[in-house]
Amino acid sequence: MADEKKEREPVEVERVQTGVRLEKRMLKVLKAVAEQKDMTLGDLLEGIVLHAFEGKAPFSQQTLKEIEQFKVLYGMTLRASDSHNLKERRR
Repeated sequence: MADEKKEREPVEVERVQTGVRLEKRMLKVLKAVAEQKDMTLGDLLEGIVLHAFEGKAPFSQQTLKEIEQFKVLYGMTLRASDSHNLKERRR
């Protein structure tokens, strides 16, 4: 999403509703970032995934600073190194 906002023709896509489950604090941070960027959560996630698929960083340094502030605000301490060790809390 960083440095790629050039004047281009829109690309038509077909979107589907999904029931994805995410870690609670992570979702709060993602929603805050989407709100800050005046975009939907779905648009934000699509942008992150498209960048990741090409091995590109999806966020500018300024956005990363904002994300750190949101992580502190919402108590999100998870890191990339935790990604393969997450276990859902039993209810």
